Amino acid sequence: MKVIGYLRVSTKGQTEEDKFGLESQRDMVEEYCAKNGHEIVDWYIDAGISGAKEDRPAFSEILASSKEELGGADALIVAKSDRIARDVYIYFAYKNELRKKGIQVISVSEDFGEQGVFTVILDAMLASMAEIERQNITMRTSGGRKQKAKHGGYSGGNIPYGYMCVGHSLVIDPAEADIVRKVYDLYSRGYSMQRVADRLNEEGWRTRSNGAFSKSQVRNILGNKKTYMGEYHYGGSDWVKGEHEAII
Repeated sequence: MKVIGYLRVSTKGQTEEDKFGLESQRDMVEEYCAKNGHEIVDWYIDAGISGAKEDRPAFSEILASSKEELGGADALIVAKSDRIARDVYIYFAYKNELRKKGIQVISVSEDFGEQGVFTVILDAMLASMAEIERQNITMRTSGGRKQKAKHGGYSGGNIPYGYMCVGHSLVIDPAEADIVRKVYDLYSRGYSMQRVADRLNEEGWRTRSNGAFSKSQVRNILGNKKTYMGEYHYGGSDWVKGEHEAII
């Protein structure tokens, strides 16, 4: 497997004689790779830089590069996980970013490799973090839609016949609006829903999908009366004065 090695020390002293300095880290990574048959295609080194700092040139280059630009590496190997980040949340965030590139993170000191006994646990944590973020996004999006709906703004979902969506707002579709008005006119004159559909088809009117009108489609149009009168609601919210223009 092709890998890249990442080394980091936080003080000038560690770059020289510290027992966990650059040479010590390099030896650990090389020994691990030799034992497991991995090919080190490149080294990235941040010397004298704290793990708490965001400005780490070598590691930033790794994050900004594609897998191809990193020599096609399948993994990034470090002597210890805190070489990447001391904060566990930041560590997993970086790990997840690299995973998106198809690059796993292997720590020689901890059993965090692909075959490590902690792999299932860590993968579950990553999945949980992703799920939590997805739920947060859903909650924020849903909350925003509900708030917009309270003020009568279009908040998503099926676009009522007679309207089109422009810039996240409902705008009257002239051709469809004419059909909506005709449906209500015929129905008010005593036509049954089936007869309304037949009349529309006889006169050559077509549905949004360029098909013939049916009784159910006429029923749907009649069921949207409040919307056509200029009101709006989203989901189970109350009806309010809509921001869109009324058709009838």
